[in-house]
Amino acid sequence: MRTAAVVLAAGAGTRFGATTHKLLADFRGRPLLTWALEHARAAELDETLVVTGAVDLRSAIPEGLGEVRNDRWAEGQATSLQAGIAWAQEAGFDAVVVGLGDQPLIPPEAWRAVAASSSPIAVAVFDGQRRPPTRLAAAVWPLLPRQGDEGARVVMAEHPELVEAVACPGQPIDIDTLEDLAQWS
Repeated sequence: MRTAAVVLAAGAGTRFGATTHKLLADFRGRPLLTWALEHARAAELDETLVVTGAVDLRSAIPEGLGEVRNDRWAEGQATSLQAGIAWAQEAGFDAVVVGLGDQPLIPPEAWRAVAASSSPIAVAVFDGQRRPPTRLAAAVWPLLPRQGDEGARVVMAEHPELVEAVACPGQPIDIDTLEDLAQWS
């Protein structure tokens, strides 16, 4: 079973409220995005990919990491998810574990725990709260939305029988605003 880590990082980050894109903002001494990418890569899945779009993030992407550009990023997160799925399908992967570039405190152990599930969909649970990363087997890829800001949550709501909740370590915080950055830095 070949599984890839896919980090979604294509959005504009408009709520951040700074001249610097949030994923390039300093978080504990490094660009915010590097934390999610390094944790996903450290999970040692078969490959790690980042989906970019709104801004050039190459300065925050570790050398050797795969990148797919989503030119339709402004149409919603579903298009970024679809870009990652298309890449995984073409590369012959059986599953992807999808996480978000603005979640710096999801450790490699959480990525690995979700990836280890044999369920068609596995979602990380942090202190009772379902959050990414989420494992999506190839069998559910056709069920994923193609547009809008919804991703796997729609499929999980419609098909709860396909979902396994996986208890994970870490803090599933999103850095969406300058206040979030200040609070968690």
